[in-house]
Amino acid sequence: MSTVKFSNVKKSYGDVKVIHDFSLEINDGEFVSFLGPSGCGKTTCLRMVSGLETNTGGLIEIDNTTVSDPDNKKIIPPEKRKVGMVFQSYAVWPHMNVFDNVAYPLKVAKTPKAELKTRVDEILKIVELTGLEKRMPSELSGGQQQRVALARGLVAQPKVLLLDEPLSNLDAKLREKMRGDIRKIQQDFGITCIYVTHDQIEAFTMSDRIVIMKDGNIVQQGTPQEIRENPVNDFVADFIS
Repeated sequence: MSTVKFSNVKKSYGDVKVIHDFSLEINDGEFVSFLGPSGCGKTTCLRMVSGLETNTGGLIEIDNTTVSDPDNKKIIPPEKRKVGMVFQSYAVWPHMNVFDNVAYPLKVAKTPKAELKTRVDEILKIVELTGLEKRMPSELSGGQQQRVALARGLVAQPKVLLLDEPLSNLDAKLREKMRGDIRKIQQDFGITCIYVTHDQIEAFTMSDRIVIMKDGNIVQQGTPQEIRENPVNDFVADFIS
């Protein structure tokens, strides 16, 4: 069961509070999008799950295991949380070819060479990059680089996949194709996914559930249909119009 649970999570930078008593449960295999304007706290929430940021209060759990409880000084480091992350900027290492970029998490985990090659080959096939193993990032299109980042996020078989506006640097036609590809891969793997975006089309076409945020708070959550048909207030109605 790959579940994620936020319980009264808070985040402050000095005296500035950016997340206020954030509570949310994400189910096993669910695709949940955090949707909201810039500065609403959606990426901060994602980074707290990954361990790249630490909450200043409350609990974060993955698979019913506490990964961050600052009040009791329990913080599991990012590399031990079994999450994969795909960034907006791809974060593909320019000095490594496609194979080595994707294999990196397995090398860090000291995966045996034969198993490493098998798993990298399998994931490259899934993201349609077979035959490009020796290419350098500079020889790839934006869409291919994003596929490398996605493959790297999946190759270690994480419990949860986190995606931070991964399509924002792509052109409109490629964004549309990648939306379908990411959703298909997520469903094929049955992996729990948290997707951060400010793009309504992405959220409404890809998600099982959408969490709309404003000023570090959840304003509304529900299926795309529920939010379309029953916005809870003027902010939501205006934002999705």
